[in-house]
Amino acid sequence: MRLRRTVAGGARRAGRWYGEGPLHLLLLVASFALTGYVGVRLLADAQWPLVVVWFVGAALLHDLVLVPLYTVAAQAVARVTAGTTRHRAWTGYLRVPAALSGLLLLVWWPLISLGPGSAAAAHYTLTTRLPSEVFWARWLLISAGMFALAALWLLLRTLHTWHSGSTGQPRLRAETARRRWWRRRRSTKSRPPNGS
Repeated sequence: MRLRRTVAGGARRAGRWYGEGPLHLLLLVASFALTGYVGVRLLADAQWPLVVVWFVGAALLHDLVLVPLYTVAAQAVARVTAGTTRHRAWTGYLRVPAALSGLLLLVWWPLISLGPGSAAAAHYTLTTRLPSEVFWARWLLISAGMFALAALWLLLRTLHTWHSGSTGQPRLRAETARRRWWRRRRSTKSRPPNGS
C-alpha cells in the first residue's frame, strides 16, 4: 500500500513537472528515437548534402510559399461562403483532403517528379530495388480516394440531417447567443469602474 502511494505521488509530481501523463512522455521519446534513427540512416549515405538541402528547401518552401497560399485560399473560401452556415460547414470536406493531398505531394515530390528514364529514377531503383515510376499514379489514386471519402462522408451526413428533419436552426441560435454573450462581456470589461 505504501509503495502504491509512493508511485502515485511520484507520478503526480512528474505529471506536474512535465505537464502531461507518462504515456505522452513515452510516445514523445519513442518518436524522437525513431526520428533520430531515420536521420542517422539518411545522413550516413554519401549524398547527405542533398538530403540536407532538400529538407531545408522543403521547410522554406512550406513556410514562405505554401503557408501564405493556405491563408489566402482559406480567406477566399470564407469570403465566398460568408453568411451561409451550411456551405461554410461543407468547405471542411474539401479543405481536409486538399491539405492532406498537398502534404503528400510535398513530402513525396522528389519521387513523384522523377521521369521514367531519368538518372535519378535509375539511381532510386538501383538503391532501393523498388520501381520509381509508380509514385505519380499512386499519389493521384490516394488523393482521389481521400476526396471520394470526404464526398461520401458529406453525403451520409447530409442524408442523416434530412432524415432526422434537422435544419441546423438550433445550432445557429446557440452560436448567436454565444456571440451576444461575448460582446456583452467585452463591453462590460471595457467600461470604467463606477465612481471614476
